[in-house]
Amino acid sequence: MGNSKDKANAQALLPLGAEYSLCFCAFSAIDRYMGFPDLPVTWVETDAGLAVLARTFDGLRFPGAALADAAFDGDERIWYFRCRDPGEIYRPSYRLLSFNQDGKSRRFRDPGGIYPLLRTFRDAPQLGQRPNNAYTPLEPWWKGLNPGADAYRAAMDAALILARYEGSADQIQHSLRDIARSFQGLPGGIPPGEEEQRVLLTCLLASSRPDLGMELLKRCGFIENLWPEIGFLDGVDHSKEFHPEGNVWKHTMETFRYRKTFDLRLSLGLLLHDVGKPLAKASGNHRFEGHAELGAERSRRFLKRLGFDPALIRDIWFLVKNHMLPAALPRLPLTRTGEILESPLFPTLLELYRCDESSSFKGLDGYYESSAAYRAYLKYRRNPYRSAKGKKK
Repeated sequence: MGNSKDKANAQALLPLGAEYSLCFCAFSAIDRYMGFPDLPVTWVETDAGLAVLARTFDGLRFPGAALADAAFDGDERIWYFRCRDPGEIYRPSYRLLSFNQDGKSRRFRDPGGIYPLLRTFRDAPQLGQRPNNAYTPLEPWWKGLNPGADAYRAAMDAALILARYEGSADQIQHSLRDIARSFQGLPGGIPPGEEEQRVLLTCLLASSRPDLGMELLKRCGFIENLWPEIGFLDGVDHSKEFHPEGNVWKHTMETFRYRKTFDLRLSLGLLLHDVGKPLAKASGNHRFEGHAELGAERSRRFLKRLGFDPALIRDIWFLVKNHMLPAALPRLPLTRTGEILESPLFPTLLELYRCDESSSFKGLDGYYESSAAYRAYLKYRRNPYRSAKGKKK
């Protein structure tokens, strides 16, 4: 459940007496049941009122009722609280998300009757290798949409369900169109605010299959309406010689498969590294001349609009602007690369290059050559008898 400070804050409600309850709900409960790592956010329901929460949590804030009644920014994650009256039943967009875990007893509760489906998700030999009858005896989870659910909220929840729990693109691909149609088109309801969008994007990228969630958001119109910078990628073709996966959108989605662990900087860098291509013009042999610089500025504006931390935005600007440099590193003079090589972000930039190259026909020879050049630079840069390239002075 995070570090000791987050644990202490989460448990602070428990001694308040039997009159108050606390439960982890929706994705936070399902992840605990599945044994998944915690998301950067935790969703909590309680019958303690806002006054009680304000006394318990220093720095409590109020992000807006559409997201939560209150929020607390911990060291490793954000805690979102929804306050309910005694006996009140909160109806999420999907029955699947009614699953919860009691904060005191740690027992799971299943008011929506979706336990057999969760057990199928959890007990499959591997995510993505489920039997043909994986959804029996229940209907598919997306048919559990509650009547009157807000279209934007339903689309956001469905996208995160796909990204976290649907491990097989082959099994779900045929249903994406049906799921998108279930929202009856967007816009519908109130568009989510910047914090809701930021939380969604962060949680999608923290999941094993963000490409599935992003594909659903594209098909139902969410990305076109709210994240057009990313949506434009679907209209830019790539050379089939080096990019078998197809256009820039498909290439970008493919890069996520090659992440070794979740890192928000790397993941945002992968998502945005080619957003400058729709703006770029061809010049000689360069089809997307200057797309890295254009993409860095477009990324900065996109992330600022969603309210990301300024320091993080600067880091993503650096990754997008320089994402072409590792490919040329062995051939460039140190006068052009030394400052970038010294950046603490360079290992992340090199990892972005690996994921980028892995999703193409190019292979990883260039990545290994650039990695060797970087290791040599680190080895010789402080040797008074050698240049940074290892030559004797």
